[in-house]
Amino acid sequence: MPQLVLLAVVGLAAQLVDGSLGMAYGVTSTTLLLAIGTNPAAASATVHLAEIGTTLASGISHWRFGNVDWKVVRRVGVPGAIGAFLGATVLSRLATDAAAPVMSGILLALGLYILIRFTFRGLRKDRLGQPVRRRFLAPLGLVAGFVDATGGGGWGPVGTPALLASGRMEPRKVIGSIDTSEFLVAIAASLGFLFSLGSQGIDAVWVLALLAGGLVAAPIAAWLVRLIPPRILGSAVGGVIVLTNTRTIIRSDWVGLAGTPAQAWILTLLAVVWAAAVVWSVRAYRREKVVATTIVEVAPSHDEASATSEREPQVAVVG
Repeated sequence: MPQLVLLAVVGLAAQLVDGSLGMAYGVTSTTLLLAIGTNPAAASATVHLAEIGTTLASGISHWRFGNVDWKVVRRVGVPGAIGAFLGATVLSRLATDAAAPVMSGILLALGLYILIRFTFRGLRKDRLGQPVRRRFLAPLGLVAGFVDATGGGGWGPVGTPALLASGRMEPRKVIGSIDTSEFLVAIAASLGFLFSLGSQGIDAVWVLALLAGGLVAAPIAAWLVRLIPPRILGSAVGGVIVLTNTRTIIRSDWVGLAGTPAQAWILTLLAVVWAAAVVWSVRAYRREKVVATTIVEVAPSHDEASATSEREPQVAVVG
């Protein structure tokens, strides 16, 4: 019973982060299942089965709060489902540990770009509102879906930073669209695992425990993401990406720092930098808000300008 409560709490916390930052449900939940001895394929299958329910609830919640771009959902979700089915089939037969550091390096670069961009310059507005191209979304969905199924999580960490970096969508719409399209990915990955593995190693009670926690958190997260200003949200997401992928790289055989004091120091330093970046973004947002309010108060409205011109004496010019 304590184990089921722990799984439910993890599901709640993971969905709260995922629904508000666009990533981390799969990574968090899969990490816990692997820590208690579940094999990678069964762990990923368990998480994706739970995600069918949590992503449906999250998508509905984001839709109700106006956080979803349905064209993006369709164009990235369908290729994502194809990639997830292929990834689930591959993971059932093949280990993909060697590819993790490479993918984490790419994501780390994207995370650094987003963290720096949103912290010091805020949301890019010169492209905001422009349509995201299909030729960009289709390959993105295919790769993100494959990574998600093989890694037990990855749809958000791949899709969210890529869409944020494009500068064409508000952060809340990026997160809402990625979370909503993940429903298709979860279904496809689950089918891939069930066709390849059957129900071997999948505990239905664990699935329900993770699902229960996620269902509670989904509407709360969708509400929160609408309230957080884009600049602050971008810094927060960027920090999560940097920390998560730095940890993956450090723990890989290529670097070999897992369990050493250097690992703790590096991650602690990055956490401090991340916290400072968020604080900077909050202060910058407040300054921008004060400036915008001042401009509105100083600039006369159209009616006031008209009334002023009517009160001014008219001077006749005689030739």
